[in-house]
Amino acid sequence: MDEEYDVIVLGTGLKECILSGLLSVDGLKVLHMDRNDYYGGESTSLNLVQLWKRFRGSDKPPAHLGSSRDYNVDMIPKFIMANGNLVRTLIHTDVTKYLSFKAVDGSYVFNKGKIHKVPATDMEALKSPLMGLFEKRRARKFFIYVQDYDENDPKTHEGLDLTRITTKELISKYGLDDNTIDFIGHSLSLHRDDRYLNEPALDTVKRMKLYAESLARFQGGSPYIYPLYGLGELPQAFARLSAVYGGTYMLNKPECKVEFDMEGKACGVTSEGETARCKKVVCDPSYLPNKVRKVGKVARAIAIMSHPIPNTDDSHSAQVILPQKQLGRKSDMYLFCCSYSHNVAPKGKFIAFVSTDAETDRPDLELKPGIDLLGPVDELFFETYDRYEPVNEPSLDNCFISTSYDATTHFESTVTDVLSMYTMITGKNLDLSVDLSAASAAEEY
Repeated sequence: MDEEYDVIVLGTGLKECILSGLLSVDGLKVLHMDRNDYYGGESTSLNLVQLWKRFRGSDKPPAHLGSSRDYNVDMIPKFIMANGNLVRTLIHTDVTKYLSFKAVDGSYVFNKGKIHKVPATDMEALKSPLMGLFEKRRARKFFIYVQDYDENDPKTHEGLDLTRITTKELISKYGLDDNTIDFIGHSLSLHRDDRYLNEPALDTVKRMKLYAESLARFQGGSPYIYPLYGLGELPQAFARLSAVYGGTYMLNKPECKVEFDMEGKACGVTSEGETARCKKVVCDPSYLPNKVRKVGKVARAIAIMSHPIPNTDDSHSAQVILPQKQLGRKSDMYLFCCSYSHNVAPKGKFIAFVSTDAETDRPDLELKPGIDLLGPVDELFFETYDRYEPVNEPSLDNCFISTSYDATTHFESTVTDVLSMYTMITGKNLDLSVDLSAASAAEEY
């Protein structure tokens, strides 16, 4: 261990594993350590006995729930946008060869007390019960504008400069009502609050296009994919990738104390009396608590069920977004459901998550609107965790700290953090212009 490395990465959470993989592929010498004896950190995956230990304090779950090792319950469950940046990053590193993905069955939005399929194209808009007849026609025109929009072809802009006009101004040109704006903003563009309405429209249009392109890729009911056996497979796949490029992984390393030189720059990490020297440290907030600040709290419920979420067309895997306005809240609520069809539970069992940014100290009451949509549950667990973000200046201390995982049930915000950290660490942008079909070999239909 007494060697010098370009980068030492602390924590095997998903963000840290992706960065460790990217840096190894770039030819940097990477040492990756974790104080835990398992992969994944906050984003680990638990079997039933581990789940029971964590939430019930015993290691004897009831027999009727089935075999413990048939459960792979992700603690930070997030679906992956089929054409999104995470898939591009996975392909860039070639880690896809260690993973098998399967399309997610359904993508839904909660509106006026009911669950509806998210319409993503002009044809789906015409069929959607979310809108009345005239609103459908207006929405269809807007969807066609978005589908035809090409940033590099001014003819498709219809005289509008989307870098200058706000989303609100663009949408008002089509006369869409608040209800329609709500599902476009939150379940298609995946904005987490309503700030986007006063920001340039280009970002929202790009997000809508990504959703529609991802949806078209699998001809399925959603734009999302998810690994078989759950997200716990991802950190392990990146560990294998890193090893191929000469990276070193060490689990079960207590303390992992970051050492600083006279100028306050990170220069190594000490564990069990040995110090590994390095030029840069990458870690999650728990390794450098004095360089982060608390920015919020996530409340969530985990349910084990014997049926899919009602009103989701019997989807064995699905996401339902409950926009903040529909609940009279400041932030959206998310429902995530996965099952034995993705090998995360025994046959006939479903795992559902309800998550949101906590606005009170009572997660059970706060999550009730989401839990009420699940129908009968076999078991229900509640948890809250604090969210942190870095407050340090990496150019001064050589510490690159990730932000805690948010309440969303998709990966778009997570991968944005990873890519900006990559740029800070290396001084260059990651080239994501990859052949997306490279990820299709492993997919199952």
